Amino acid sequence: MKKIKLFLSDIDGVMTDGGMYYTENGDELKKFNTRDGMGFQLIREAGIKTGIITSEDTQLVKRRAEKLKVDFLHQGKRDGGKLDVTKMICEELGIGLSEVSYVGDDLNCIPLLKAVGYAACPADAMRGVLALEGIHVLSKKGGEGCVREWVEFLLDDISLIASTRAQITD
Repeated sequence: MKKIKLFLSDIDGVMTDGGMYYTENGDELKKFNTRDGMGFQLIREAGIKTGIITSEDTQLVKRRAEKLKVDFLHQGKRDGGKLDVTKMICEELGIGLSEVSYVGDDLNCIPLLKAVGYAACPADAMRGVLALEGIHVLSKKGGEGCVREWVEFLLDDISLIASTRAQITD
């Protein structure tokens, strides 16, 4: 197993519960889970690049991405656009799709989920995503810390691999 070099996530339905909240004045609100924020910090501290790719295009998401200090933010990416932008990022970083992890939950995430080396989805992802071969279905729903759950799983896996390699070379 190669080391993950890029960690990507969707927003709505993954980092949020998928709800769209509007005030009387038309302001849009989203509820984010702080545990996911810590997940981004942990994976960044492990030396892995991070990013958000979403079909939404809002200042709210831009502000969240800035707070999380992600390396890449791409908004307004629908259908195959998520995969296309990931290929561009991979080219920029000099890595392959097999070294990418992505957490997505809906139909427009499927092409990217199928292409990456490490794919995961929240427990309440759409049926087409849940049915993907090789997908890691998390125990948490979107907005409940599923990104953090996936990060901890990946970091534990990376630690196991590193310690196993160290034992082999000793």
